[in-house]
Amino acid sequence: MIYLDHAATTPVSPEVAQTMVEALTKGYGNPSAQYALGREAKALTDRARGSVAGALGARPEQLFFTSCGTEGDNWAIRAALHQNRRVGKHIVTTAVEHSAVLQCVKQLEREGYTADCVKPDGEGRISAEAVLNAVREDTALVSVMLVNNETGAVFPVAEIAAGLKDRPALLHTDAVQGFLKIPFTAKSLGADYITLSAHKIGGPKGVGALYIGGRAKNTLPLLFGGGQEAGLRPGTEPVAQIAGFAKAVELRQERREEIIAHMNACRDYAREKLSAIPGLRFVGPASAPHILSVSLPGYPSQNIVGELDGKGICISAGSACHRGKASHVLTAMGLDKRTAAGTVRISFGPETEFADIDALAEALLEHKNTRFPML
Repeated sequence: MIYLDHAATTPVSPEVAQTMVEALTKGYGNPSAQYALGREAKALTDRARGSVAGALGARPEQLFFTSCGTEGDNWAIRAALHQNRRVGKHIVTTAVEHSAVLQCVKQLEREGYTADCVKPDGEGRISAEAVLNAVREDTALVSVMLVNNETGAVFPVAEIAAGLKDRPALLHTDAVQGFLKIPFTAKSLGADYITLSAHKIGGPKGVGALYIGGRAKNTLPLLFGGGQEAGLRPGTEPVAQIAGFAKAVELRQERREEIIAHMNACRDYAREKLSAIPGLRFVGPASAPHILSVSLPGYPSQNIVGELDGKGICISAGSACHRGKASHVLTAMGLDKRTAAGTVRISFGPETEFADIDALAEALLEHKNTRFPML
């Protein structure tokens, strides 16, 4: 199998799996329990929190474990609006955010909030100026992702944070696709809330984290229950997933520069190989090292994905969250229907080899040469 869909999820390494097995079979205590087995589970969770927070350049007490990036996004948005409830009920976001943000904002609009969604240019870029120009006196929250999960565009979150320094609006960024893939720390980014997810960096599904810092205070829990996670995220901690998250972070940290350089090289090599396919078009800036979107205009992406799957090659027809629906990202970019319908996403990881890209280029060329395009 050739796996080129690392933006959807990533392989779990044997080291991460072994760490989780040990947590499940030896350290299975409830971290809230007062006896030794519980204290050991609590200590493991605390060490993991320190590892993940350290990679983010944050203090352990600023990091809270969640079940996924979607939970972190929803929690951050509602917490920010609760803190700024006296500022106003206006939200600024972008038209190309992950559905975890956009669907949450749509629900908030049904609850009486108003929102402005900044559109990208034709290449999928968002400028800090456009975002800041949309901020009003009654803006309570600005939510802008760090790396777009479809186009690989890197957005100017740090510049937006600087522009909000003297304004009351709080800033949230979904950094799920950027964590340990582009250089940043919580301080350099400047956001008040930062969402992370384990399964995008070689960790298990079912665990993520939310950084709460900067000007964020008196955070409103998304859930209510026991006193776990400083009372802000109740529920018995999934110790094995948390331990796996931390192990994945540690492994990535050890080789971070090497891995980023390798993914950059894979992206650039793919650009070179795929540019030889007649009619193929690159979609978006692919500023991040691991994401490259291309289109065969007139050739439906679902057909491409299905045919390549039959050859053992895994790519995506956009975000894994779309499930065959038209991409809101490509629509916001103003792509014509034939180009948008023919767009597929290729994404790389530490395990990607140039030979994988050679096989992909050959398969895409064969698809184009043996199938009739749609009018």
